Parts: sequence; structure tokens; C-alpha cells
Amino acid sequence: MSSIGTGYDLSASQFSPDGRVFQVEYAQKAVENSGTAVGLRCKDGVVFAVEKIITSKLYEPGANKRIFTVDTHAGIACAGLLADARAIVDVARIEASNYRAEYGMPIPCMLLAERVSTYLHAYTLYSAVRPYGCSVMIGAFDKDGPQLYLTDPAGMCNGFFGCAVGKAKQNAKTEIEKLKLKDLSCKDLVKEAAKIIYLVHDEVKDRHFELELSWVCKESGGRHQRVPKELYEEAERYAKAALVEDSSDEDEEM
Repeated sequence: MSSIGTGYDLSASQFSPDGRVFQVEYAQKAVENSGTAVGLRCKDGVVFAVEKIITSKLYEPGANKRIFTVDTHAGIACAGLLADARAIVDVARIEASNYRAEYGMPIPCMLLAERVSTYLHAYTLYSAVRPYGCSVMIGAFDKDGPQLYLTDPAGMCNGFFGCAVGKAKQNAKTEIEKLKLKDLSCKDLVKEAAKIIYLVHDEVKDRHFELELSWVCKESGGRHQRVPKELYEEAERYAKAALVEDSSDEDEEM
């Protein structure tokens, strides 16, 4: 990976001569090899959509979820190593619980994201540990309205209106940029999020996948929860119809 020399990737606490931390880059590569996850923020809430790759037909449907509830008002969607993501979710839940116990109110999304990203960053500083191989999107509906943040294995944390991580993040970002997020409601956004996941899914390499959808918005009473079954099925139908239409357009161009 380095043209300067080898041996600089043996420790997370060591810089290469050109200022890179290779173990952090390897962790980011683990995220890029994961199924695509999308987070969208609109005028009245936040929607998460995740492409969960099914590697075996013997898996039970709904197992190994990639969307988690952290507090009543906050949720996390992840991409990368699922075991690492679960550990990060536990940290986020402890932070949310401690804040609620101390101040008697839900933790603001920005503060939760900062605490989680600080924890991720700490694991890039010591040679006895390795960086977490996952990126997490944190969405909440707090006193400041809907909020969406993305943290990466390096501990970087940024606020977004729309973000994507995973295999097809670039294609997903292109689709997100076409949306007028400030004008859409969460119900519309659920359909658009499902559509994006279906459009960017690679049917050749990853034939089977399961779509996960969740939201936190006025419609859900400010609580993070799975999208209702009726809306989920409607979003899936909309996404599949858009996929067929997209395939037809490509055939016509040829």
C-alpha cells in the first residue's frame, strides 16, 4: 500500500513517513466492502435504509440487523464489521443512558455523535488495540429537530442532510443529490431511500439482500423505530418499479 516502505502498518499508533496511518485506512476499507447504508434527513425527520447482504440462504430472516435503537429518540445504522458495530452501539447506549440519568433529558444528537466519535478516535492512538472497522450514522429527533451525523473509523464526525457508506456509496450519493430533501416528508423519504438501495445494489456480486428501513420523525412520535409494515411494503414496491423503469431506460439507450 505504501511506495515508501513496509512495516508502517503494524501498529495503529504509528505514522508512515508520508503521514498516513495504514491501520485506519484498512479499517475504512472494511467499511467499503460492506453493504450500502443510507441516511437521509428531511424537514420532519431522519430515515435510515440499509442493504443487508444475505451470504447464506440458511440465515433466519431479520437476523444480524444493521440498524439499532440507541435511545427512544435516537438510532444508529452501520456499515462495516457487524461485531465492531455492536460494540459501538453499546457505547452509544451507555452514553445516552448516563446523560439521561445525569440531566433527566434525552442526549442531544450532536453530543452523542461527538462522544461516539471520540471513542472511535481513541482506538487509533494505541498499539495494543486496532481501529474499529465500521462507520456509523447517528440520527435523532431532539429539541433542535431532526439531526443526522456520520462517524468513520478515524473518529471524524460530520453532520449531514444525506450521507451514504458502504460498497456503492458514490452511486448512492449521486442519487441523494438529486433529491430536494428540505421539501420532502419522511413518508416520501422512506420510498426514496428504498429506491436508492435497490438502484445501487449489485445483482452480479451480491445476489440476495434484505432491505432494512427505520425512521425517527413526527410521524413516529419522535421515537426511533422500524418503518411500519404497510409503508415498508409500499416502499419496496416503489423501489422495484423504479428499478424496472431504470433497466428499461438503459435498454432503450442501447
